[in-house]
Amino acid sequence: MKLLVTGGAGYIGSVVSALLLEAGHEVVVLDDLSTGHEDAVPPGARLVRGTLRETAAGVLDGAGFDAVLHFAAKSLVGESVEKPGLYWDKNLGESLALLEAMRAAGVPRIVFSSTAATYGEPESTPILETDPTRPTNPYGASKLAIDTVLAEYARLHGLGGVSLRYFNVAGAYGAQGERHTVETHLIPNVLKVAQGEKEAVNVFGEDYPTDDGTCVRDYIHVADLGRAHLLALDACEPGTHHVFNLGSGTGYSVRAVIDVCREVTGREIPVVVGPRRAGDPAVLVASSDRIQSRLGWKPERDLRAMVEDAWTFLRSR
Repeated sequence: MKLLVTGGAGYIGSVVSALLLEAGHEVVVLDDLSTGHEDAVPPGARLVRGTLRETAAGVLDGAGFDAVLHFAAKSLVGESVEKPGLYWDKNLGESLALLEAMRAAGVPRIVFSSTAATYGEPESTPILETDPTRPTNPYGASKLAIDTVLAEYARLHGLGGVSLRYFNVAGAYGAQGERHTVETHLIPNVLKVAQGEKEAVNVFGEDYPTDDGTCVRDYIHVADLGRAHLLALDACEPGTHHVFNLGSGTGYSVRAVIDVCREVTGREIPVVVGPRRAGDPAVLVASSDRIQSRLGWKPERDLRAMVEDAWTFLRSR
């Protein structure tokens, strides 16, 4: 198939692009490189630099694309609270421009990189796709709005869409790995301490009702996540919008992540414990029963594999 990957110069988008190429697909990456990296685009993919609003229609028009995999987005929760207009403009506004360009060009399918942040603070865990969606920040709200728009485009225009909702992605895949300018994810920040770039890991609260007192979160290896996108591509049905969670079903505590990082790196990794952050739930874990039963996907790589691959990638840089 001929596929457009928006945000394909970013972390997850570049990994999925590599997997698509390995599967024999033709890949065009559309990215404005505001947060992505040109050298992250895998060999064999063609890069078009530009925004969705300004460039998507020209790229798609008459080019015979079979589907779009949509990763381009602003994704920092804190920034979304400080600059909500930016997130509504970039996430929802540019996604609408992309969907209109797809409709005009007759592109029938889309796989969307959504987020479990659409659920907000859950009433119970693991989180199911049928649970209430009550995002607590503009980032999650803007992603939920795109899910809603996809459902409407499926109903009104016959689009086949799949939204994949997940929490924390980790690890690396060959030359593609995590290197954000502003790093908010736990594993790369812990590994930066191991590498000597930071003095200590900040742990926010150790009095939660969990086994070791620290928060429990879901983590998925980026290669497992990539496989799910390929399966979702085949699962797109005309006139239907599917939502699938991607989760481990159990999750890992902050302490467990740090301990595995110590084992993998052989470094001490000092920790500084501070007070809880406002709004941090004790446990956030997603159920992936629906995608396992319908598409046969399940995570194959554990936390140690995520850390090992992330450490290998970081040291290679």
